[in-house]
Amino acid sequence: MTRTVITGLGVAAPDGLGHENHWKSVLAGSSGIAPVTGFDTSGYPAVLAGQIDDFVDAEHIPGRLLPQTDRSTRLGLAAADWALADAGVGTGDLADHRMGVVTSSALGGFEFTHREFRSLWNQGPAYVSAYESFAWFYAVNTGQISIRHKMRGPGAALVGEQAAGLDALGHARRTVRAGTALVVAGGVDSAFDPWGYLSQLAGGLVTPCADPERGYLPFDAAASGYVPGEGGAMLVVEDADNARARGARQIYGELSGYAAGFDPAPGSDRGPALGRTARAAVADAGLTPADIDVVFADGAGVPHLDAAEAEALTALFGPRGVPVTVPKALTGRLYGGGGPLDVATALLALRDGVVPPTYGLSGPPEAYGIDLVRGEARELPLRHALVLARGRHGFNSAVVLTAFDN
Repeated sequence: MTRTVITGLGVAAPDGLGHENHWKSVLAGSSGIAPVTGFDTSGYPAVLAGQIDDFVDAEHIPGRLLPQTDRSTRLGLAAADWALADAGVGTGDLADHRMGVVTSSALGGFEFTHREFRSLWNQGPAYVSAYESFAWFYAVNTGQISIRHKMRGPGAALVGEQAAGLDALGHARRTVRAGTALVVAGGVDSAFDPWGYLSQLAGGLVTPCADPERGYLPFDAAASGYVPGEGGAMLVVEDADNARARGARQIYGELSGYAAGFDPAPGSDRGPALGRTARAAVADAGLTPADIDVVFADGAGVPHLDAAEAEALTALFGPRGVPVTVPKALTGRLYGGGGPLDVATALLALRDGVVPPTYGLSGPPEAYGIDLVRGEARELPLRHALVLARGRHGFNSAVVLTAFDN
């Protein structure tokens, strides 16, 4: 079986641009959550977001692309550039048809399309950009990345809210195993114009708390909902033999297991699918639960969802059976970008032998029956990490990452 490895990381997150800056923030507990700054939130039922304040579009994106791209696409293009540079992929290393792109998005080009709607309503159809025909679309990041880097192999776009980022990586592994040498995969989302922010509040799961340090508290007794964020990560996924042959700078780890599931309809006597999905991903990696050294949890910050995840973890690993962490408490939930960012963080944890803590919590750690790493990072010999993600309306995904032995 083809071994699928990750050789490049490109991170655009509220707590840092670039994977090393993000990792330093995670270990230091430096949060990217703050009150929304782009517009007046007076009258809104929530005010917090994980925003990227240090990304200047024109410094990272060619001027010809600025008129035709939403902020989410600009973040995705930059993250893909950084991932390819980190992987040391040079022009001519691979034929164009041997490289593909798989991305996830939950929100599409919200800000772009809302701006064009305003032009339509206020000035008329002649003032609507021709780029509105595609800039809003969920698949636009896949298209723009493939065009920019001349990647004419298989392409795909997946939509499954917070779970779809892991699905994109699972599909990338499938694509590599089918013969494509290299795939840029991951996800990025952003929707912090007034309408886009309000659409995120409509689901009723965003915290009403106005304190950035207390807003997003997964697995905490004071949890009142999640904080939405923007950004995500792009990763270079490739065949291990190809990575060696082209002289990859590093191999962060192997994408050894993947599974997806879907919750039953409301009122069913069957339970949520997260536990089954996690178990299937571990089995797909050829492992048992005892082999998993750390879990990067979904950590919804919604009490009943956190309780359901804790129940799934204790059923799989036993009470306090494995260290659990939720580093996204520093960034907010990034929708299609959340899973890939957790994967990038988990790979850095494997590299350095450090489990990052979940910051900001105050409740008793025994409350959910899990070994939640909190307060300080925990140094451990790490070989296998399980990353979990859930999306609204029933999506569940899981991946297993394994330290790579050359």
